[in-house]
Amino acid sequence: MSTGTESTAAAAGLRGVVAAQSSIGDVNGEEGILIYQGYDIHDLAEHSTFEEVVFLLWNGRLPKQDELTDLTTQIRANYKVPGEIIAGMKYMPKDADPMDVLRTCVSALDFYDKDGHGTDAESAHKAAIKITGQIGTIVAAWERIRTGKDPVNPDPSLGIAENFLHMLRGERADADEARIFDIALILHADHELNASTFTTRVVAGTLADMYGAVTAGIAALAGPLHGGANTAVMKSLLEIDDPAKVDAWVEDALANKRKIMGIGHAVYKTEDPRATWLRKFSKQMADKKGETKWYEMSQRIEQLMHEKKGMYPNVDFYSASTYYLMGIPLDLFTPIFAVSRISGWTGHILEQYANNKLIRPRAEYIGQRGLKYTPINER
Repeated sequence: MSTGTESTAAAAGLRGVVAAQSSIGDVNGEEGILIYQGYDIHDLAEHSTFEEVVFLLWNGRLPKQDELTDLTTQIRANYKVPGEIIAGMKYMPKDADPMDVLRTCVSALDFYDKDGHGTDAESAHKAAIKITGQIGTIVAAWERIRTGKDPVNPDPSLGIAENFLHMLRGERADADEARIFDIALILHADHELNASTFTTRVVAGTLADMYGAVTAGIAALAGPLHGGANTAVMKSLLEIDDPAKVDAWVEDALANKRKIMGIGHAVYKTEDPRATWLRKFSKQMADKKGETKWYEMSQRIEQLMHEKKGMYPNVDFYSASTYYLMGIPLDLFTPIFAVSRISGWTGHILEQYANNKLIRPRAEYIGQRGLKYTPINER
């Protein structure tokens, strides 16, 4: 291995290092292109459903009607979370972070899946179906429980997106909001080897089970440098509160070298293609709710950051106001990310199991050498 300082800097954060071969997703940061199994994200957002995308990520192709019906039926049959999990949630501190609750509950799901430790294709696929069905139920149930309400039972007649909103609110979402949320799940489904997805593959590479790998992914997503950016965006908008104050707020943030959340991306050098859709949804929700200032403020921040820094919004920037206007609590934004990304995580885990090799990179040692032990009384 090289010992030069230049190589150390180049490898920081594994930037540019190819760590796995995958057919699941690809990001072209220079051109702002995101594809899932060969399909452009714009094509999928326009025409597909989240359930179709789940099948696509797991199988490498879009489903035929009978295949989609079969997968949808299986996922819906697994919406319900074991009663012991719900009972346990009622004893958790009501101020617990929803991501901590989600991580704990997903780990505990393993107790109630007798085949959950299997890493063969059949067992792992069944576990993926169970987790995909149950993860949204956990997030929605926690919001109800912590606010003193009874969880709403999942409705197996509804798709993943519409069912989640139903369980969260206790009432059916209208068709527009259900479709917006369904597309939001599509947009967040996979993003190549981001931190949480890479984590799931590393854990799966040890032949740990599906539940363990997903639990690790949730833990990685909970970190503020990965998930949580859209929550931070909305907090900034709430802090500004007035479109007339945006310019001064941006100037102050730049002068004090504060990061403006939701702007810029580690990979994209042009507009994040997912932001294209979420900008549209933010405007749509603003018009629908008659509350346009959040969209107006977001647009002005975007304009200023492009003019001053040549930076573009990422997926989190407009998802913040979209979710906020849907009545979703700020600290559920990242758990909702997991409700979507479970499709990508499980897809990558299945792919890892299918052609597994333990992921064991080397570290470039930069410590001292040749030291000799000195007795403690001589130090």
